[in-house]
Amino acid sequence: MSDWNNVVLVLVTAPDGEVAATLARRLLEERLVACVNIVPGVRSLYWWEEEVQESEEVLMLLKARREDVGAIAERIRGLHPYEVPEVVATEVVGGLTAYLDWVRAETERG
Repeated sequence: MSDWNNVVLVLVTAPDGEVAATLARRLLEERLVACVNIVPGVRSLYWWEEEVQESEEVLMLLKARREDVGAIAERIRGLHPYEVPEVVATEVVGGLTAYLDWVRAETERG
């Protein structure tokens, strides 16, 4: 039985695919996420140090439980090379019940 309100999508950017894969593996090993998609070729424009910056990045899409967002953010903050890494969670409002159940099952920890 799925709980729509328990699954979130967490967005994280990284400087390259190697950093993203390292972060993804760590989060997967710790069962904080069930799946991570790494999307290359993201062009980011943003304010940093009082001027507009532009970077080539990769986007990570993490599927996780709502209650793990704080732990995910702390792990990303501790492992990420950026001084202030992007970690933004959004609610999942629907989807395939079997997939949402799978996310919940794969993030069970003891």
